[in-house]
Amino acid sequence: MIFTDDTVAALEFMAALADTVAEASESGDDELVTRGQLTDFIDRWNYSGRRDGDAAELAEVREARARMRAVWSLPRDELAGAVNDILEVANALPRLVRHDTADWHIHATSLDAPLAERMLVEAAMALVDVVRADETRRLHVCDADDCEGVYVDLSKNASRRYCSTRCGNRMAARAHRARAS
Repeated sequence: MIFTDDTVAALEFMAALADTVAEASESGDDELVTRGQLTDFIDRWNYSGRRDGDAAELAEVREARARMRAVWSLPRDELAGAVNDILEVANALPRLVRHDTADWHIHATSLDAPLAERMLVEAAMALVDVVRADETRRLHVCDADDCEGVYVDLSKNASRRYCSTRCGNRMAARAHRARAS
């Protein structure tokens, strides 16, 4: 295993949130426009802690999403700096917690902290493991020419090229048609 379960979950959540933008979503639309969409997204990911459910929270989460997309492909040293900035602004204090159905894992903010702050800090904590393991090569942007989705490549040899089977199949079909022409 490359990363711990909570790191994998945080990285996958980060990618899923980042992929709610129109350029990366399966629908082709921004999937985080309404408070209801935010609630549905957070519920799907079983995100615990404080939720205000107001327009300000939605705006903050959208800003966090943009920041996550911005750091995703940074070189290792720049990523380390960006992670440190996120943790410093949030006054993050890592501690072990156990809640809901999750066993002991790390949180660096309280469950009462604003949702966007918790999202950023959890993403930053996961990225700490990525930087420490020198595995930034596992953070990718989809190779499909019409997709800007991001994903974490957890394959054994880090050879995944597409954010989804859908993109991989679409690109394979295009290559097949090009060869057949």
